[in-house]
Amino acid sequence: MSGTNNEWRSAAVSTGTTIIAVRYDGGVVIGSDSRASMGGEYVSSRVINKVVQVHDKIFCCMSGSLADAQAVTNAVIHKLNFHSMQMGEPPLVQSAASVMRQFCYDHREELSAGFIVAGWDRKRGPQVFQVSLGGMVVEQEFTVGGSGSTYIYGYVDAKFKPGMTREQCLAFTTNALTLAMDRDNVSGGVVHLAVVTESGAERQLIPGNKLPVFHRI
Repeated sequence: MSGTNNEWRSAAVSTGTTIIAVRYDGGVVIGSDSRASMGGEYVSSRVINKVVQVHDKIFCCMSGSLADAQAVTNAVIHKLNFHSMQMGEPPLVQSAASVMRQFCYDHREELSAGFIVAGWDRKRGPQVFQVSLGGMVVEQEFTVGGSGSTYIYGYVDAKFKPGMTREQCLAFTTNALTLAMDRDNVSGGVVHLAVVTESGAERQLIPGNKLPVFHRI
């Protein structure tokens, strides 16, 4: 038994998740699965909410090390709140992505976390940004991340269409997350979604028995 414990402690630990965001005319939809795992064998939690509100109309999704990602998002929330008080107005989505990028870059040797930042602001409306592990920011119409993303690139490339409606984006993200959760052993649980528009944010939770059913091999 002691030998097994030593092997487990010395083994490389990997984490998994699936995150996604898509922009439509008037808002964004951002979502994730809810499983937190270690090494693909030990599920530490089935109900983690990886869709984090960093300001009133700005959300992020976390991937990689949960502890690292939570530390970064907490720091970003604090900095955005301070920035908002200084400026007397809400922060821009791009500003939130830039703050997150700076944290990831400054601590790139210590952190293992990637993010999607999405939201709405008065200047540019709905926006979606991907913030990579090393601190690079890319704005996209839609983006996916996490270990489960490798299973759904074909689906999202085929199904995404510019000019989708809010309901089409909700179906697009829900279907993509469901397919990833079916194929990726370190993604799973329930689907957490947030819809962000000029009027505010709306959260949705879709339990496993309400997810769409696809063909399984």
